Amino acid sequence: MRKKPSELDFEEYIRQVEPAKREKSYAWSTAIGLQQVDGLTPSDYLLEVAKKNIEGKISLNKAQALIDSYYESKTERADDQDETEEADKVSTRIAQVLSEKAFSFSPSFLIAIHKRLFDRILKHAGEIRKYNISKKEWVLNGDSVMYGASYELRMALDYDFEREREFNYSNLSMDEIVRHLTFFVSSLWQIHAFGEGNTRTTAVFTIKYLRSMGFKVGNDIFAKNSWYFRNALVRANYKNVRKGIQQEPEHLEKFFRNLLMGEHNELKNRYLHVDYKKTQSRINTEKSSPKATKKRGKNVPVNVPVNVPVNVSLKDRPKKIIAVLSKDPHVSATKLAEKFGVTEKTIKRDLQLLKQQNLITRVGADKNGYWKLR
Repeated sequence: MRKKPSELDFEEYIRQVEPAKREKSYAWSTAIGLQQVDGLTPSDYLLEVAKKNIEGKISLNKAQALIDSYYESKTERADDQDETEEADKVSTRIAQVLSEKAFSFSPSFLIAIHKRLFDRILKHAGEIRKYNISKKEWVLNGDSVMYGASYELRMALDYDFEREREFNYSNLSMDEIVRHLTFFVSSLWQIHAFGEGNTRTTAVFTIKYLRSMGFKVGNDIFAKNSWYFRNALVRANYKNVRKGIQQEPEHLEKFFRNLLMGEHNELKNRYLHVDYKKTQSRINTEKSSPKATKKRGKNVPVNVPVNVPVNVSLKDRPKKIIAVLSKDPHVSATKLAEKFGVTEKTIKRDLQLLKQQNLITRVGADKNGYWKLR
């Protein structure tokens, strides 16, 4: 059966003997997968264009021209077109950057990547931010990482790059190399030189840097685990002494061990939540205590899966959506929108967020499939 564009199987091309198709597929799958870190989904048209490029029917420059003209020709704009347009254009540009051999280990090259990816999409593409930021994180119960101060961002970049440039990798074991690369990449991300698009820019720069060091980087791990990559960066840079929370770089180390050492560490977003260990500890205690298990039955809804952190700081509506799905996994987005008095677009965003957080997964097609709690 011929696959729909939205079901394009990049691994089918990656498995092929032809190096050109394999490399193009790596680039496209990574480019598209990285959009998930900002909750963006490319269009079916973008996937059609990507397939033509992978099969050698069009060049990457032609692919970009097709995407640009596609949006220029649109006379009517859908509610979510701006987000889809960003996903399509940035995906095409990431594929281009990853397909090029050129690389320079410098802050200027990092900034140039941001400019290329977001030119005419973000207002300040290729500019270091001039304001301080904070971002509410699901894995931190709504708290934020402490990002670099706006007045010292360029100095911080110069310092980190100079320190890395002088670092000697000679005679290091792979364990030590991974540990150091984890530190460098997480520090670079924490500076957060750009107001928006920082994670995608960091990921693209990291892939090119690793290649420049001789590593055979299979980009598909970024495509399949982009949300984990971002959450791991968050946990590597978050500390709250009052709450007894320390920085945990080991999650990001697992990502790089899989990438560079071929290991198969399980990369699950729920493991990154600040309450996960505490919740698992309580569950284990309850399992070993009949009295505690009985008490839990009175307070915790039986339909809530035990591997979902009870104290996850989701908004009320997504929490209620999970409760509805536990009772009726076949419920449609339309019905959910009617139930909660919001638009179908809003419900789809909620569902996409829950999917990215590995709390739910879709089984089967949109029309006849169902939701499964994870």
